[in-house]
Amino acid sequence: MSLNPRRIQLMDTTLRDGEQTQGVAFTPTEKVSIAKALLQNLRVDRIEVASARVSEGEKEAVRNINQWAQQEGFGDRVEVLGFVDHTRSVDWIKSTGGQVINLLAKGSEKHCREQLGKTLEQHCADVLQTIGYAHEQGLKINIYLEDWSNGYKDSRDYVFGLIDRLKDAPLSHFMLPDTLGVMAPDEVFASFSDMCGRYPNLQFDFHPHNDYGLATANVMAAVRAGVSAVHCTINCLGERAGNASLAEVAVVLRDKMNMELAIDESHLVRISNMVENFSGKRIADNAPIVGADVFTQTAGIHADGDQKGGLYKTKLGPERFSRTRSYALGKMSGKASLKKNLEQLEVELSEEDQKKVLARIVALGDSKQTITTDDLPFIIADVLESKSYQHIKLLACSVNSGLDLQSTVSLRVEVNGDKHQATGAGNGGFDAFIDAIGTVLVKYDYTLPKLADFEIRIPKGGNTNALTECVITWDCGHELRKTRGVHVNQVFAAMLATIKLINIQLHEMANTNP
Repeated sequence: MSLNPRRIQLMDTTLRDGEQTQGVAFTPTEKVSIAKALLQNLRVDRIEVASARVSEGEKEAVRNINQWAQQEGFGDRVEVLGFVDHTRSVDWIKSTGGQVINLLAKGSEKHCREQLGKTLEQHCADVLQTIGYAHEQGLKINIYLEDWSNGYKDSRDYVFGLIDRLKDAPLSHFMLPDTLGVMAPDEVFASFSDMCGRYPNLQFDFHPHNDYGLATANVMAAVRAGVSAVHCTINCLGERAGNASLAEVAVVLRDKMNMELAIDESHLVRISNMVENFSGKRIADNAPIVGADVFTQTAGIHADGDQKGGLYKTKLGPERFSRTRSYALGKMSGKASLKKNLEQLEVELSEEDQKKVLARIVALGDSKQTITTDDLPFIIADVLESKSYQHIKLLACSVNSGLDLQSTVSLRVEVNGDKHQATGAGNGGFDAFIDAIGTVLVKYDYTLPKLADFEIRIPKGGNTNALTECVITWDCGHELRKTRGVHVNQVFAAMLATIKLINIQLHEMANTNP
């Protein structure tokens, strides 16, 4: 085994193949933002940003990306999918300032015969004609062999005949896709070993899909067989079950295969969040690397092991991805889970008080309640009858809303023992509440942070009278904080979540400025 790690390129196709996800369409501005983050921050080797001739909006986005990329020295790393249409795709790409075309050829005899109605020789003549024109125009050319996985399985002679006719053309990468995600790792390894052994002087890319949930495993097999580049997307975006996850692939190649990659892992979560917001496609909380819960220990025995010697920590640590480890509070919590959260809050409790607080946490967990670290001060305050986190109390509140009318709120609050009344108006009851509470809090030199996310949930299968849980994520500048409120009325649940945040921050202000 070589002591020097092998270099593998990662090509991100979120902006092209990822946009083929059902319901996903990035605006030109969003495309530029994602492209910049991929190349400048995450440092992927190449990005595929669009398909040629799709729309004027697509052309505007590609033109803007290319203009920025050329200024920053990334021009030859921005690629566009083009078609075997002689001049049309090439001219479209040139008009956007592009430098690279990824030409889509037919990688299976069935596609060539039934979709195009052509023989291998006729198709190759058309491909070479487009390649010749692209080369004359100064473009770098890569080639996709569409549906190569089925093409290789059904007729290797066709695949070999296609490559034999194209191998001497000015092509940089031969990109072999598992277009329908039908391959398993042993099939990938056998077929790529054959391709790499038969054509040792060609650079092969692997473009996997995840229909069987095998995309990352298939990437490992392809890399073992000798491919030089792998195609991925952020958050597994892509048609049907999506493409290979860039986060998963990058970490697996580094940790499990000792491959050298260019990317900066510390930006994986940030760009995952950006793509999640722009695409509208939420990722699972337990998604590897980027999921909200993947660095949260739930079982008390795990927290205990970490407390006593990092027994449940691995190479896959949160700090590597600019994240932190957390310890969930619920019915499976133990004393160590509570201690870890108390350390985070810089709160000290006696052993007896810890037992009382833990009993309340377990009881809440048994009732299916979600408990966050931000809830802990209130549980502590309730259990110990402490007033330290009761800086503000909502004593009374009335909300009036009407169709096509502004909502109004009248409220009465107590802040540090002083009672205040206030009214507010806004676009809905919660907006009116924020207006009203703001007129009180300004007297205490406090301004609510902006909302980063706002979720309303009821239990699955719940009735119309079910409790409503409101979880608000607040952008507190240096960090994001979540608070939760529960009430039968969703507006009041949001108000309670807001009061929780105000209490936490007023308490911090009091400790900072005693």
